[in-house]
Amino acid sequence: MLKRNSSRREAFREKLEKASAVRAKVLDEVKFIRSWAQNPLRTGAVAPSGPELAARMASFLTPRPHSRVVELGPGTGVVTKAILERGFSSHQLSLIEYCPEFCELLTRRYPGLKVVQGDAYALGETLGRAGDTFSAAEGQRHSLDGIVSSLPLLTRPETVRKALLAEALELLKPGAPFIQFSYGLVAPVKPDSRSVSVFSSDWVWKNLPPARVWVYRKAH
Repeated sequence: MLKRNSSRREAFREKLEKASAVRAKVLDEVKFIRSWAQNPLRTGAVAPSGPELAARMASFLTPRPHSRVVELGPGTGVVTKAILERGFSSHQLSLIEYCPEFCELLTRRYPGLKVVQGDAYALGETLGRAGDTFSAAEGQRHSLDGIVSSLPLLTRPETVRKALLAEALELLKPGAPFIQFSYGLVAPVKPDSRSVSVFSSDWVWKNLPPARVWVYRKAH
């Protein structure tokens, strides 16, 4: 009898956990849709990235003891979760998010992570204004081990996209990746220099809509 009651309690607990997970996912999607409705050019997508796409993005990062990674446009933190699960600690990852509501959500969801409310398209300026929120090294050239972006690049003019990529590559160590997902058929940014390599992943069909991951690297 005790064993049967214990099994029932365990089954009930699992159902509650699943229900909580579904509720959290629905709330995240509601926040995303609300943000998109208020400013579609800044939010870009109408729903958070799926876990498969997030894991694919994080797979291009290599965790090391002193790695430093910056995430741009984390939204509700789906990719953030994948980066942490990849093996990075909270002090190795910093987030730049434009929407104040998402900043509050990320701070609650991931205690200990550095979250800065600012414009990732003005990356150097935002890092500079962050002050002691970011370590001094994060504002220096060739200091980062990775930049992961969920920004809606295709909603911006080509000049803005190229400026962001150029600025990001200046902050990255030689060969370190700038990682960007896109729903488009071609690279979201076409590099001006042959010294910048571009790699495209296979389509992540489980994501809605399907997307690919684009990885840019520069040999300084």
